[in-house]
Amino acid sequence: MLGWWCLAFFAAALLLVASFYLDQTVRVWMMSHQNAGLRNFMDAVSRVGDWPGHVALGLVLLALAWWRKSQRWTRIFAAMILACALAGIATRVVKISAGRARPNVQSERAWQGPRLNPRYNAFPSGHTAASTAFFATLAFASWRIGAGFLAIPLLVAFSRMYVAAHYLSDVVAAALIGVVAAYVVARRMELWAASPDR
Repeated sequence: MLGWWCLAFFAAALLLVASFYLDQTVRVWMMSHQNAGLRNFMDAVSRVGDWPGHVALGLVLLALAWWRKSQRWTRIFAAMILACALAGIATRVVKISAGRARPNVQSERAWQGPRLNPRYNAFPSGHTAASTAFFATLAFASWRIGAGFLAIPLLVAFSRMYVAAHYLSDVVAAALIGVVAAYVVARRMELWAASPDR
């Protein structure tokens, strides 16, 4: 078991390092492939893909599960909201501490140190972390149902880079935080045991 954890940690670290290396390449590609229609769509995805949209969806699903008297799905939807909140708090702490300027900010230094100004809160992406945590929790609880929904955090991450709010490394780090938050919540709430399709 320890070997798998070491392998996962090494793979995550390698992915993060590679994403920093590719930051400027991806940014240039995004800027050279802009068009008005896609930009409007990605703006909409970014607006809906923030944590309030996920929490609102989670609360609706939680109310439906409670109304249908499904204890299993009530726990899963509550866990999704909790993981989303946990990832959001973690990213908020890191992004204020890191003080990385967003790609659309002209600055001599990309890393400014602790800053409350949202223009210097790029690393990591709160949108991506919240969305990943939300849907990864569903995937941990029920892979057959949740796997397809993992496309949503990928779309949210892409939208954040497309609108020049984040670098590739910002969304990769955020996705890793989201997966960790989802895993912790799923383990603590014993969602694997609650899922018959595991």
